[in-house]
Amino acid sequence: METKPYLIALDLDGTLLKDDKTISPETARTIQLLKEAGHHICISTGRPFRSSSMYYDELGLTTPIVNFNGAFVHHPKDESWGRYHTSLSVDVVRQLAELTETYQIHNVLAEVIDDVYFHYHDEHLIEAFHMNMANVTFGDLRETVKEDVTSVLIHAKEEDVADIRAHLSEVHAEVIDHRRWAAPWHVIEIIKHGMNKAVGLKKISDYYQVPRERIIAFGDEDNDLEMLRFAGCGVAMENGTDEVKQAADRVTGSNEADGIAAFLTSYFSL
Repeated sequence: METKPYLIALDLDGTLLKDDKTISPETARTIQLLKEAGHHICISTGRPFRSSSMYYDELGLTTPIVNFNGAFVHHPKDESWGRYHTSLSVDVVRQLAELTETYQIHNVLAEVIDDVYFHYHDEHLIEAFHMNMANVTFGDLRETVKEDVTSVLIHAKEEDVADIRAHLSEVHAEVIDHRRWAAPWHVIEIIKHGMNKAVGLKKISDYYQVPRERIIAFGDEDNDLEMLRFAGCGVAMENGTDEVKQAADRVTGSNEADGIAAFLTSYFSL
């Protein structure tokens, strides 16, 4: 087995997680072997920490974690490591809330680390996001949000998503980046311009002094592109988008077929 430590970055949905949102025993076993061999395993996800911490704990990780596609990076086991939080201004949030008066928008959510602000009351979305009600506030975001936020989610009608994204690119291009979530969600995710998973992964690789050629990253969606390109070995899942597969160095099996375990077992001769 390779002796110099590698940094292995794992996206969650569609990558580490099966479609039922669990980690397969084979993948967990493979990750455990690599941890025992001295390699660094980290999670890099668009999710907030509140909905990724259970997988961090399940794998017994002791590394920093990338959340909100790079807008929040911290070390759950070591407060002294620092908290890197890159936020959107309240003014931008208020302008985004104004879009509810122009477009057919189901809801707008603003997230501040693990606190969530809903423009409209939405039980369905709360259930879908598995939210702790203690951290949820309802009401017009122009009134309720008093501080800079980590991300904004716009849940729109499918036919309006393209028009809204065109508006965002035209009006806010210098301050935000936006991506569309995969089906079935017609959600536009907005974070500070220049933020992506590669930004967070670089912080972690610098901390462990692991060069890019010893970084392996796995992903399946467009929010993984920068991370896959940054890593010395970017690996796309078989279920990934065509753009992700084209950007990756390698393609492995799907998230339903232990794609991560298969690749790592072969790469490290486990």
